[in-house]
Amino acid sequence: MRKQAATRQSDVLKVLERHAKPMTAYAILDQMKRDEPALAAPTIYRTLTALTEQGRAHKLESMKAFVPCRCDHDASVPVLAVCEACGIVEEHDGTEVLPQLKALSAQSSFYATRHIIEIHGRCQSCAT
Repeated sequence: MRKQAATRQSDVLKVLERHAKPMTAYAILDQMKRDEPALAAPTIYRTLTALTEQGRAHKLESMKAFVPCRCDHDASVPVLAVCEACGIVEEHDGTEVLPQLKALSAQSSFYATRHIIEIHGRCQSCAT
């Protein structure tokens, strides 16, 4: 029997939340196949698309991986700090930069549908 979309989304979020590092769709699929051997990649991709559209998960474009949303930012910008050494991702609230991003893109008549900022570097633990 097929699971309801809300149940599937909850299952995928639980997998993401159990892992400290970003996960690809196939890594999520591998985890979930333990309980559901017939599960296929398109189901995971559809679920991840829904979760990102709802703001419940974020896609790290540079890594083609996903993390659960850990901030409350309806009218904000998630700022994802990615440690290139250990892979940990910290999410910050970029509310203060949203007006600047809107103004910058409006200069060229570009209107963004979503904003995500990725910052790559080293976390405090790896920098020392």
